[in-house]
Amino acid sequence: MTLTPTVRASRPAGPEPARGAVVPAVQRALSLLDRLAQQREPMSLARLAADLSLPKSSVHGLCNTLLSHGYLRRQDDGAFRLGPRVMSLAEAFVASTGVAQEFNALWPDAGAAPEETVLLSVLNGREVVYIAARQGTRPLGLAFKVGMRLPAWLAATGKVQLAFQPPDTVRRLLGPGPLAPMAGTRPVRLSELMKELALTRQRGHSIDDEGVRTGVYCIGAPVFDAAGQPVAGLGICVHKVQPQADGHARYRDAVMLAAQVLTQRLGGAAPLTEALAASPATAA
Repeated sequence: MTLTPTVRASRPAGPEPARGAVVPAVQRALSLLDRLAQQREPMSLARLAADLSLPKSSVHGLCNTLLSHGYLRRQDDGAFRLGPRVMSLAEAFVASTGVAQEFNALWPDAGAAPEETVLLSVLNGREVVYIAARQGTRPLGLAFKVGMRLPAWLAATGKVQLAFQPPDTVRRLLGPGPLAPMAGTRPVRLSELMKELALTRQRGHSIDDEGVRTGVYCIGAPVFDAAGQPVAGLGICVHKVQPQADGHARYRDAVMLAAQVLTQRLGGAAPLTEALAASPATAA
């Protein structure tokens, strides 16, 4: 993976728009869309009404409005699911996200694929959402796509973002556990995860060793804003069958360097840890 750490001056953020009154109908419509997104399966009118604590008549009106604009689809059994129009919002968000733009700018040749898969994600509740991806030439058996979601406690890019959150915030976000596994592994105890996050924070990078996919090894590094808060996670994934005489050290160094370049391009500042202070980008 070849990266060119060119730092550009960041544009100062403008003032936040003034907060006005909340429109109840809009708030209810957004809550409905959020519920369907969280559920990830079609829901009946009655279930939506119960989950949202709203009258069926109100939910019926909301659904009809969202249907007419393409934000919902109705199945033959009458259940509702998200419609294709929501993708245009997601695509517009990704296109306007500075960290995603800077991620893509790391590769001057947009058509050239790196050897290994490189990913960028942001935290969304208990999950990470991938907002950019560079598929590698070496197959992983798993295609990471923009918009894909994975549990934050399993994905390398999620764990590295959780590691730089206050421990109480992580506990409140994830709950008492145990946390559901993937790839046929056992459930994750919250106490074990908290120890792993402390180690991740100390060394400046995270590791997903077959937690998401059997045979796939990922390393994650944090991207920070000007306040030193993690705004994204950068990851690189390799197949474990590949011989690694250096114990993945070159991938670790590459992803940490790239994450610090993104941090600099966003006008951010990483909290100084021993591992981050010793990384190549800090010395550059």
